Amino acid sequence: MKVWSESFQDGAAIPGEFAFAVIDPKSHIALSSNRNPHLAWSDVPAAAKSLVLVCHDPDVPSRGDDVNQEGRAVPAELLRVDFYHWTLVDIPLTVSSIAAGQLSNGVTTRGKAGPSIPGDPLHGARHGINDYTGWFAGDGDMRGDYFGYDGPCPPWNDALLHHYVFTLYALDVAALQVSGQFTGSDVRNALQGHVLAQASITGTYTLNPALK
Repeated sequence: MKVWSESFQDGAAIPGEFAFAVIDPKSHIALSSNRNPHLAWSDVPAAAKSLVLVCHDPDVPSRGDDVNQEGRAVPAELLRVDFYHWTLVDIPLTVSSIAAGQLSNGVTTRGKAGPSIPGDPLHGARHGINDYTGWFAGDGDMRGDYFGYDGPCPPWNDALLHHYVFTLYALDVAALQVSGQFTGSDVRNALQGHVLAQASITGTYTLNPALK
């Protein structure tokens, strides 16, 4: 199975238009156009019954003490954890690509609706919530349920370049056993024992001018 993107090359930087935020010289960051990148795939196993897409960042700081703090830096050697930016399940086999900006085009305060996708462009596919849901939980202006894709926004003072892994899974079931406000962890757990094949593409991103 193969996965590729016209929005970025495997192993290369993700353009700012596909990020939640970009560098701002005065305020460190500014909200970006937050478009989902183009993705396409081929060579899905003949026995597959549905597809699942997961995007996660494995480089998120395990502690927030130094995150986005003036005069401080998040050390590269700090233990890192996963942050889920996108989960999309029950993608039918008739779908072989997602256009740039098709499912996310701009930052939506308090999050996009889900799990069903307005207009049903992917014929029954469902969105899970991403980890901005927890990140903004204490923010009165931004808190909400963030379904679907929301792009990169790593700490602007992180000494580590972040990696964004887009993984497509071919499953032996037509519908993944997750419901409601399911998370990235819920999806990964439900995938166990049902994966026939998988393929990934990885992009990088930073808001630290020193790493540009």
